[in-house]
Amino acid sequence: MTALLRVVLDQVVAPTSADLSMASRELGRALVTAAPAGCAVEGIVPAVADAVGVVEASVPGLFGLSRTALARRELAVAWQLGVAPGIGGGMIHSPTLMAPLVKHDRVHDHDQTVVTLWDLDAWERPGELARPAVTWHKAMLKRAVRFADAVVVPTHALAVRVAELGAFGDRVRVIAGAAPAGFAVPTDEVGRRRALDLPEGFVLVAGSSAPSARLEDALRAAARSGADLPVVVIDAPEGDESAIADLSAAAGFGEGRVHVRGALEDADRAAVFGGAVAFLAPAVSSAFPWRVVEALAVGVPVVAADSPVHREVVWDGGVYAQATQAGGNDRGDVGASLAAALGDVLRTTDAVERHAVLAADRGRAFSWAGAAERVWQLHADL
Repeated sequence: MTALLRVVLDQVVAPTSADLSMASRELGRALVTAAPAGCAVEGIVPAVADAVGVVEASVPGLFGLSRTALARRELAVAWQLGVAPGIGGGMIHSPTLMAPLVKHDRVHDHDQTVVTLWDLDAWERPGELARPAVTWHKAMLKRAVRFADAVVVPTHALAVRVAELGAFGDRVRVIAGAAPAGFAVPTDEVGRRRALDLPEGFVLVAGSSAPSARLEDALRAAARSGADLPVVVIDAPEGDESAIADLSAAAGFGEGRVHVRGALEDADRAAVFGGAVAFLAPAVSSAFPWRVVEALAVGVPVVAADSPVHREVVWDGGVYAQATQAGGNDRGDVGASLAAALGDVLRTTDAVERHAVLAADRGRAFSWAGAAERVWQLHADL
């Protein structure tokens, strides 16, 4: 008899986030590959046109596919309210909070439900999110407190914060994410950067003009590092260009020195990383730093604001911006410390190469294959 691990793949067929879609796809593929003898993976997807074709192309090798009667938005509302008709039981794993968190019997029926939390944006920056999204995430975490057999988080730093939000006991487990499988600078990197109208040799930042992204700190740091390099900003939301331009001007950059691009496909994003001399990570939230992990994966020197998450993820693979005043709460102080750290990395060619090697060494610590093995072990332990 085959033991099925049923994985919620809503982000594969109806994505709300590019990073969550990637994580769901890559974990699904890795779980199929790592399935122990006598085990297999089944997908659970909402009612979406051509869901079967999309899933088969994105996560090949599934044992089967279970489609719900509801589309994703309606399904999210139903599961938020604890309504999960026709889903069935068994081992259910969700790469997000989207899961049928309802009463079940793990001891006698061997039913188990595990969810994943990649960030605490709904708690840490609610004003920057749509109100329905904040409400949904908070409601689902409350359901997880009651009904989840385990909650997976990507860092121990996030685990500490999650434990403060609910009585999870020993149910919080740490399993890190990774860059997309095979994420590497493509052979046609120069052509891709030209197509994106980007210069060669720049400081790379990911984010938006939202306060939590601390893009202003990164821009001031790049302007004051002494390196005299242009800056490329990726992942900028549509319509944010004007606000970022204002931040660039305030930081002292002349026209044409800061290049703003939105969300990019994996290959284009890897090509952009290939043209960067350093990656600046100014944010200090609890969220898993996807772009930091990608920078490490391709060996781009990382300069990160000092935070528990960055300390855990970057470890010895990058440089941290240390506060120069007690407490380090002044925003100008953050920019100054980032500038000093960036200047240290870029001071010589040898320094850049040394930090690139350290980044690449640390990047090898993250893989979806390793994550999948730990997920299978988690469900076995349950």
